[in-house]
Amino acid sequence: MHKRMGEAVACVARKVNDTVENKTDSLADLANCKLMTFPVGIYKAMRSVTEGIHRISLANNELKSITSRFVTTFNQLTELNLAGNYLHRLPEEIASLLHLRAIDLSRNRFRRFPEPLATVPALETIDLEENEIAEVPTDKLASMALLRSLNLRANPVGPEVRLLVRPLVPFDLLLSPEEPIPKA
Repeated sequence: MHKRMGEAVACVARKVNDTVENKTDSLADLANCKLMTFPVGIYKAMRSVTEGIHRISLANNELKSITSRFVTTFNQLTELNLAGNYLHRLPEEIASLLHLRAIDLSRNRFRRFPEPLATVPALETIDLEENEIAEVPTDKLASMALLRSLNLRANPVGPEVRLLVRPLVPFDLLLSPEEPIPKA
């Protein structure tokens, strides 16, 4: 366990150093680092460049949550990839990401649509493929002015979501085909 955590920290440290040294706008490859939490030390290491970070990928780690500190520290994000983790909720502070245009939450453990996303003003693309979402706040989604695409494929969404068609909602709604009803 300690060896695995040490490898994860070393992986992250290398990628953070590259970002700081090269002054890039992306922590685009913290994917596959076996992170269980976002390392607190990164906040200090990146203090001088957090305003310039616009894209972060934490895909395919072992994250169970994203903290409000993470969201408020990286408040200039335009893209956030959290695919392939163990997330089941998002902090309310996600609404403070005023520039966030795309979020990938596919292959996580959401049972309900993460409602704080409905208050993110610039959000254009939400990917929630392969979760466990059955309930979707259709009224809130319909009020998201800039939303262009919502991917709910491979989720057990209820029939009311399938009734969301243009012109009721101004975005592309991606759903898995309905399963045929088995004959008795």
